[in-house]
Amino acid sequence: MAIPLTIIVVGATGDLARRKIFAALFACFARGQLPDDVRFVGVARTELDDAAFRERLEPVLKCEELEGGVCSIRAGEFLRKCSYFHGEYASASDFRNIAVLLKKLEGGAPTNRVIYLAVPPFVFADAARAMAEAGLLVRGMAEPWTRLVVEKPFGRDRASFDELHRNLMAVCDEAQTYRIDHYLGKEVVQNLQVLRFANPILDALWDGRFVHHVHIAWSEQQGVAGRAGYFDSYGIIRDVMQNHLLQILALIAMERPVRLDAVSIQNAKVALLRQTRVLQSDELLVGQYARSSADGMAGYREEPGVPPDSITPTYAAAVMHVDTPRWRGVPFLLTAGKGLHCNLTEVRLHFRSDTNALFPLVAGEGAGVDANELVIRVQPDEQIRLRIVSKIPGPGMRLGATDLDLHFRQKYPDTRIADAYENLLLDVVRGDRSLFIGSAELEAAWDLFTPVLHDLERRRETPVQYPAGGCGPDGVDALARCFGIPDAQFVAQL
Repeated sequence: MAIPLTIIVVGATGDLARRKIFAALFACFARGQLPDDVRFVGVARTELDDAAFRERLEPVLKCEELEGGVCSIRAGEFLRKCSYFHGEYASASDFRNIAVLLKKLEGGAPTNRVIYLAVPPFVFADAARAMAEAGLLVRGMAEPWTRLVVEKPFGRDRASFDELHRNLMAVCDEAQTYRIDHYLGKEVVQNLQVLRFANPILDALWDGRFVHHVHIAWSEQQGVAGRAGYFDSYGIIRDVMQNHLLQILALIAMERPVRLDAVSIQNAKVALLRQTRVLQSDELLVGQYARSSADGMAGYREEPGVPPDSITPTYAAAVMHVDTPRWRGVPFLLTAGKGLHCNLTEVRLHFRSDTNALFPLVAGEGAGVDANELVIRVQPDEQIRLRIVSKIPGPGMRLGATDLDLHFRQKYPDTRIADAYENLLLDVVRGDRSLFIGSAELEAAWDLFTPVLHDLERRRETPVQYPAGGCGPDGVDALARCFGIPDAQFVAQL
């Protein structure tokens, strides 16, 4: 890049900014992936000087594959490029002062800028408006450019998203707005398009003629972990399902995009979401983790900051239907939960059984081995497995299931798998919006979930309690069976 770059993180003293954003920026900087003439600026309400700010950042600066001496040198260089400004997020006056100081820091030279709003969503509009009034957020795409990164959640329902969108578009353009969902930056999620469209053998099987059902699951062991104030206002559906899991569903189920550019990919996802049925109450089950009798793990209502009568769901299972010729009649089961027994994000395409039933008749102990699955593990260990049926060596015709396994860390032992934030931040700098969420996608996504969210809040139904550290609430398998899915608890199969 011929023009210098300044990356401004608003909300720089928060946990997200320190652990994820600045850690990712340093990883990119240490590997020479950012311009030499780059600066990093933190803005927050806490009163700090540059030295204190740098001291806060230092513990998260890690290089992994770089030698210790090189890492230490790069960390020092990075910290010297970090500055901190104090200001109120909604104050145009404070941002005017910051703009003056920033111009001095940049030496008055034309500078490209990335502005990352790592603040609560109710601050987005006021902060963007204040920065625009101060001349920091400049509308348009001409160089030197300004790009705005907005962290989720993007509203609480369709109406609140529409209001947020109107407020942001009053001060910047859609083309310079990058709505970040870090799951889209994960290696395996990025690989979904390659897996589908670069492998004709799989693409030919990728429809309802061969796929019986699809299960997209997100499981987390920890509870709200100090995020009770935020989480109790949003719940698991808004926090995980309406964004992370629905984005994965769209990538799994969309038609082939015309090109691999941001507009074509977003158009393909929007078209898919527009042909997905609005979620109904009888297609949804919600739960909430309670104290575990086994290990004494606290229940959700016992977490600091959670009201003792909270009905916020920490688990949700939803069956969704995609009414395209490719997927009509194939149920998509989405499950997401906190306080479960493992950390796992996984997609399973369960293929239809052999209708001739030739081998199960002679398989003896092989009941159920005729089911093929394509398993796409997003985390913790990136992996793609195709489960097939094979004869077990030895006399007789004994069958067993085995996996054709692509384990990323085993296959590519010398290749570092970058953190999702690293991938996405580099895309912002490059101007690539392919892995970011457009406004039309969010409109379609909120349309699918807003009615059932409002219905839950109106009925004030108490979620089904499940023990912390378990597999989730009773009733998930029954919900799945109503739509022809035989087993919803595959997260137990690690």
